Amino acid sequence: MSWMLDHPAWDTNGTVPIRAMRSTSGTWLIEARSDYIPTLVDGTGEAPYVDIYDPGLLDETLIPIGLAQALQTLGPVRRIRNADLWEALVTAIIRQVIRAGQAHVMHTTFRAAVGRQVGPTALVPTPEQVLALPVEAFTAMGMAFKRGPLQAAAAAFLRHHTVWANLPPDALLKALQTVPRIGPWTAGATVADHTGDFSLYPYADLAVRTWARRIAPASDWPEDEPGFATAWRRMAGPHLSLLTVLTLAWGDQHVRHPAPTRTGEPPR
Repeated sequence: MSWMLDHPAWDTNGTVPIRAMRSTSGTWLIEARSDYIPTLVDGTGEAPYVDIYDPGLLDETLIPIGLAQALQTLGPVRRIRNADLWEALVTAIIRQVIRAGQAHVMHTTFRAAVGRQVGPTALVPTPEQVLALPVEAFTAMGMAFKRGPLQAAAAAFLRHHTVWANLPPDALLKALQTVPRIGPWTAGATVADHTGDFSLYPYADLAVRTWARRIAPASDWPEDEPGFATAWRRMAGPHLSLLTVLTLAWGDQHVRHPAPTRTGEPPR
């Protein structure tokens, strides 16, 4: 069973992938090992949930043979469900527009420079820390163009996080889009990361389209985003989340970095 490690919060401790994560009641240190035994750093409560995505559940009669065969080679894939909605939102904002490799560097820099150190890694800065950062700090980290959306998100999170925490996923998707510079892509990526439901991910974005074409180049994939989305939904049937996350996992494992530019949000 493999791990999906595309999330830029993953660092390495020697050769072991590792990340820190806040939950509602504690802080955890997580290692991507075959025996999933996270370490509680402080607080109490249950460990972050691990979703297991099994390609054996896909309906191969609906999926191009090249795509189906490639995804089956992954075997079951583990992915940590992000218990921290704030971190999921920060991550989606950082991933707007830029390439995955660049987002990973920026995410790591941001955590190391401002966030709380947890063992050999660090948490994303809190909303309060983000709001307190001066322009010069963002510039020094190469994140001047991220300051506006991150600080708008921090202010909104502090106002609404209690309500957001109790919303069903579809309502949370809409609520996040009321924040300036948070559009459908960022909201969808945030909610998918937080819930593990990748039917809410913007599954026609450039990453999914690129990996689908890379895996099954003989298939007649629609060139435009709306056309691809329609074809992808029809092909996935009841397994839209599974097909989407496994395609992203294939990209993560086979072309770790660099990866295609992700669709960001236009200025609003």
